[in-house]
Amino acid sequence: MSRIGRSPITVPSTVTLTVADGRVTVSGPNGTLERQIPGDITLSVDDGVCTVERPDDERENRALHGLTRSLVANMVQGVTEGYQKELEIVGVGYRAQAKGPGSLELALGFSHTVQFEAPDGITFEVPAATRVIVKGIDKEAVGQVAANLRKLRKPEPYKGKGVRYAGERVVRKAGKAQK
Repeated sequence: MSRIGRSPITVPSTVTLTVADGRVTVSGPNGTLERQIPGDITLSVDDGVCTVERPDDERENRALHGLTRSLVANMVQGVTEGYQKELEIVGVGYRAQAKGPGSLELALGFSHTVQFEAPDGITFEVPAATRVIVKGIDKEAVGQVAANLRKLRKPEPYKGKGVRYAGERVVRKAGKAQK
């Protein structure tokens, strides 16, 4: 059996987890998340513990067993603590400015500023002009928005300018060799 799928999910007392019609709904202090349960996987909730079970050992069910457990565990953590990704902006004149909780204005070396709107449930914090924090309760959405921000201007290998994840190491290339 899947080692990940076998481990139970502890549900805090502030979180309600309901399963109905092949959908799991998790509500907590930060909000509510809902997701379709894939395949024939079943969830059972009792005494603050959620277990994920599969009907048989077919290849597809084995693959979905650990995935479903991880998705539900991420939903429980999201509605209790939330998720965040931190981005750094490196470059002369490169900066970010918050235009409300779900909107950013970025100067990334283009001839114009870039307006970036976040989807529902995602907020931005700009503690410094070169740091952006993406926050939300859905781990998948937070990671996708951070990746979309990074994609606007990826770190280039010669000077390292661009948008990068906090702590990301950019491998630098040597420039032109002198004679």
